[in-house]
Amino acid sequence: MSKTLAIMIAGLFAASAFAQAPKGASSESSPIMNSKPQERAEARVDARPQGKVKAVGGDTLNTPEGGAIGTGKAAAAGQKREATRNAKHPNRKVNPQGGTPN
Repeated sequence: MSKTLAIMIAGLFAASAFAQAPKGASSESSPIMNSKPQERAEARVDARPQGKVKAVGGDTLNTPEGGAIGTGKAAAAGQKREATRNAKHPNRKVNPQGGTPN
């Protein structure tokens, strides 16, 4: 019984080794490099002008002091809204910074 079980297990291992695809058969490991769309894409990449490398952004300050107000379109729109709100209510008491209003 144990010999039969051992032979069956060995046969399953041998069958599973032959059932696998040969090495390098996947499309990810060997992409098609000679198609017309691929050649057009390569030509488009080669035709781009070589320029300066862009600076990595995201963690740099937009203002010299590192202020909370940015310099983009959203910041300009916010400043404009604040100016129109202050123009509508010229005698409004302004809340002090960092505290709750009384």
